[in-house]
Amino acid sequence: MAGDQGSVAARRSLISTAQAKACGRCGPLAHTPSVVQSDARILIADDQADVLEALRLLLKGEGYRTATVSSPAKVLAALQQDEFDVVLMDLNYARDTTSGQEGLDLLARIQALDSALPVVVMTAWANIELAVEAMRRGARDFIQKPWDNARLAAIIRNQVELGKALRKGQRLEAENELLRVGGKGPALIAESPAMRPILELINRVGPSDANVLITGENGTGKGVVARGLHSVSVRAGKPLVVVNMGGLSEGVFESELFGHVKGAFTDAKTDRAGRFELADGGTLFMDEIANIPLNQQTKLLRVLETGEFERVGSSKTRRGNVRFISATNADVHAEVAAGRFRRDLLFRLNTVEIHLPPLRERREDIPPLAAHFLRLHAQRYRKNVTAHDPAAMRFLQEHGWPGNVRELDHAIERAVLMAQGNLVKASDLALRAGGEIASRLDEMSLEEVERHLIKKTLARCDGNAMKAAEALGLSRSAFYRRLEKYGL
Repeated sequence: MAGDQGSVAARRSLISTAQAKACGRCGPLAHTPSVVQSDARILIADDQADVLEALRLLLKGEGYRTATVSSPAKVLAALQQDEFDVVLMDLNYARDTTSGQEGLDLLARIQALDSALPVVVMTAWANIELAVEAMRRGARDFIQKPWDNARLAAIIRNQVELGKALRKGQRLEAENELLRVGGKGPALIAESPAMRPILELINRVGPSDANVLITGENGTGKGVVARGLHSVSVRAGKPLVVVNMGGLSEGVFESELFGHVKGAFTDAKTDRAGRFELADGGTLFMDEIANIPLNQQTKLLRVLETGEFERVGSSKTRRGNVRFISATNADVHAEVAAGRFRRDLLFRLNTVEIHLPPLRERREDIPPLAAHFLRLHAQRYRKNVTAHDPAAMRFLQEHGWPGNVRELDHAIERAVLMAQGNLVKASDLALRAGGEIASRLDEMSLEEVERHLIKKTLARCDGNAMKAAEALGLSRSAFYRRLEKYGL
């Protein structure tokens, strides 16, 4: 406690009490820790080692992971290097002051880094004016030293939950930012002539119950369009359930889609609803629809035609009211011609077909998309990166983008991490004019090599996932697990 006039004996008594209570060796009136394991991390800041240790033991007894620092500079350094759920910080650090100004200044800087991060302030020199000022600057709560263990634990527990809820809301808002809803429907971040017909189709078709098939290369934004269609439909208040059809092995296909009853197979310990049932009243988005094996296509066709299905292991017929939106990066019409996809199933899926152009055909959208991803990742990694310099933007516009919008997102994320100033430079992007990652294989990790090889193979196979999986000697489900793992 900076500036605390209490005796060393008093501080030793404080830490002894906290140690006893944190370890559960306390009397009937003492706080009993919940000892619920949590993945939440608490950053504790104080210039007194005994206070840090007392708080560490107390919060450890509550099941939290903690990190301790002793100065404002170390608080900011810790926040730049790691993610925390709550900051518990002293307001006084210099021993010759009790004004709390150091802590208030630090609080403002934390808020500038991450306004969603809950901060609980504490001081031995508490007064109502300082408490009001701390709350005005963004503190979520205020603790006076010496603290009450039960109250402090309750405050931390509440702030962890509130912080998680706020971050979840921000993530949903960030996901929906690509669908800036206005007027009758959403608008993609799209300023190019190639995207205008897409926006018109979303506005025209979205409010209906028509089944929609979205086609386009990997990473063009098929999932974003699906969310847009759902958000402007009469089903917007109901669930949007997403399933990667290409990632379902034949053994779990029916269980995942239609559910199962207890005892239907060895691992069926309880009844379980499938994706179709979960989407009742809403929308089922089936990604990579062209990769469903022929023998499973018949089962899907029945549901599309009648809305009827049975859970695995049950003879009871159920009905669902679901709108179907599907997507594929394959030429589904060629798959029909080759006998690998049922023509009648395609007719049911593509009442309306929306084809998304690749990013190389909508280069006018690169600057606004790049700016959007820059804002998201700068906030996520708490970096003060505000724009791209002209050379970096030129590189972005000249790049081939075989991975389309998703590749652009990953490139900007890496650039934000690498940037050393306020501007992203061309070197931060690690892109060559020809579009290859500027890293030699011997400098890459095993995962980076695997990701690079999968991207190259997909490009060589014109985005056909089945051909790429065959070329790499992988099963369909194994290949899709890797696509999901690497965000491809």
